[in-house]
Amino acid sequence: MFIAYAVVGILLAVALTGSAVGTFTRQEKIISSMSALGVPDTWFPRLAALKAAGAVGLVVGLWVPAIGIAAAIGVALYFIGAAITHLRAKDYEIAPVVIIFLLAVAALVLRIASA
Repeated sequence: MFIAYAVVGILLAVALTGSAVGTFTRQEKIISSMSALGVPDTWFPRLAALKAAGAVGLVVGLWVPAIGIAAAIGVALYFIGAAITHLRAKDYEIAPVVIIFLLAVAALVLRIASA
């Protein structure tokens, strides 16, 4: 189970890192998408920091199971919020959000199983 967690956790961490970097550097595609959903500009640094913290936590979770579990829970909650934001804005193209949420749940289950 640990190897499965390592694979899922690292893949999820890479995706979160890319998204966090894109948000921190204000890449047009990410910023325009978030703005269209009604996310205020002042939230961008905080949201990017949360994604970066989730990525770091998932990687640290390879050595410290409690951190990996906490990070997976945090990432899952973040993407529940993202899904709600999409739905409130009547944007039903939430497949990427759902996929990342499911990866976070998988990382959580696998980390608990391998602890």
